[in-house]
Amino acid sequence: MNPFPHDIFTEPSDVDPDTLANLGPLTRLAGRWEAQKGVDINPKAEAPERRVFIERVSFDPIDPQTNGPQLFYGLRYHIHITTREEEITFHDQVGYWLWEPATGLILQTLAIPRGQVALASGRGKAGDDTLTLTATRGQTEYGVCSTAFLEYGFRTDSYTIAITFDGDDAWSYDIKTMLTVHGRAEPFEHHDTNTLKRVAAGKPNPLKQILDRRSAKPPAA
Repeated sequence: MNPFPHDIFTEPSDVDPDTLANLGPLTRLAGRWEAQKGVDINPKAEAPERRVFIERVSFDPIDPQTNGPQLFYGLRYHIHITTREEEITFHDQVGYWLWEPATGLILQTLAIPRGQVALASGRGKAGDDTLTLTATRGQTEYGVCSTAFLEYGFRTDSYTIAITFDGDDAWSYDIKTMLTVHGRAEPFEHHDTNTLKRVAAGKPNPLKQILDRRSAKPPAA
C-alpha cells in the first residue's frame, strides 16, 4: 500500500524552528566528539590490515527540511580520521542524519572523497539507546553508488551502522561494510568500531539562532 498522500505539494504548517528540540532519537548526537582508539579492519593484498585511528566528529543542527508534506529534522556531520603513524587523512566523510517524526524514519547520507555515496535507513523514536541503519547496493531508495573502479575492484554490496548510546556524553558505533574484492572468491567484511566522548554540546540551528537574537533585542524607544 502506498503510504504517501495524494497532495505532494502542500508543506506542513506547524514546523517548529528549534531543531535541537525535535531530533528525537538523534538528539544525543548533536555536538562535538573525539576518540583515540577506533579500530578499522580493511582488505589488503597480503592479508586483512588492522589499524587503530583517531577520530573527530561534528554534528551540527540544520534548519527543518521539507519535501512537500514530508518534514525532517536533522544534523549535518563531518568525520575526520587520522592515525598516529601518519599525519595524512585516513578517512574523511560528510553527510546528514535526518529524522522524520511522523513515521520514525531515520536516514544517514554519506559521501567520501574516493567516489562513493550512500543513503542508509532505519527506524527509531525519542529515547532509543540503539539505532541500526542499512543500505544495499542496487536499491534505488536506500542504496550505494560508487565509481566504476570501486565497482570493479572493491564493490560495496551492503552497509550497516549500529549505534549505541551510553548516557548523554558517549556513544559507540559498529559499522560492517560487505565488499566483493576483485579476484577473491569470498566476500570481505570491512569492519569499523569506535567509542566517542563528547567534547562540546550542540548549538542551535541557524534559524533558531536568528529568532533568539530577535527576541532578545530590546524594543525601540
